[in-house]
Amino acid sequence: MMMVFDSALALLVLGVALLVVNANGARTAVIGFIALGLLLAVVWVRLGSVDVALTEAAIGGGATGILLLRACGRLRPSVSDTPSPGIILRIVAAALPVLLVVAIVAVVLDMPEPAPSLAAQAAAPMPELGLGNPVTAVLLAFRALDTLLEKVVLLLALLGVWSLTQDGRWGGAPPALDDGVAKGSLTLLARVLPPIGIVAGIYLVWAGADHPGGTFQGGAVLAGMWLLVMMAGLSKPPETAARWVRLALFAGPALFLAVGFAGFFIADGFLAYPPGLAKPIIVAVEAALTLSIAVIIALMVAGPAAKAPR
Repeated sequence: MMMVFDSALALLVLGVALLVVNANGARTAVIGFIALGLLLAVVWVRLGSVDVALTEAAIGGGATGILLLRACGRLRPSVSDTPSPGIILRIVAAALPVLLVVAIVAVVLDMPEPAPSLAAQAAAPMPELGLGNPVTAVLLAFRALDTLLEKVVLLLALLGVWSLTQDGRWGGAPPALDDGVAKGSLTLLARVLPPIGIVAGIYLVWAGADHPGGTFQGGAVLAGMWLLVMMAGLSKPPETAARWVRLALFAGPALFLAVGFAGFFIADGFLAYPPGLAKPIIVAVEAALTLSIAVIIALMVAGPAAKAPR
């Protein structure tokens, strides 16, 4: 039975991917891309990678989809006269990913048995850290420096978006995400879903220490709830120079960096955790990082400032 489901899922993924490549308009392609992200999340669940599935659904299908839809809305007037890609370009665009998949399959099939793995080394400190989720142990302990740098890259990406504004508007607020037209269903969702989404986002972070979940998944859910409220016109994007915005953006990376340097004095070195206190410290860092990620994603979607600060 599951073989039939998996086969149908694989065919559906391929079909939606082809729909995205051959879509007549950018908006149709983006909607197909969002559907593809959600289908891939189901694929990851079937492969037993629930953490990756949550990330794909929240980031790949959710936040990225909203970002692309807003980009379509802004670019539509300027691309209306642009001719559609020719058949050759579409074939090349479809062939390149196919070649990439074939190359990946060839590499996987050529791997020795058992495949090389660092899983044992990564999982070894889990009892000492008090963590039950190996993904969290890898991200916050085994390769904590990479995780810290990823958060810095996110901040730099947001600064890149902000830099697209005019000099006189630096520090101002991004444009409103609603079009000023009352939307009954969207307004209802924006009033009903955020309390549920906030609880779900916090739970994903809290449970991430021992179960699937974590900062990116929780932060993406919280960002989605904030964006929903702004898109319904119930709230306006804040000024990028607001003190609370700057504090929220730097809270996660700053605490992570402070914990890293504290490791020189209370543990064995940079980003090392003292015995017995590792889990509380990691949960605190994850909580701060979740806040930063949520604000970064939401403000990245909102875009650069559209008016001068008050």
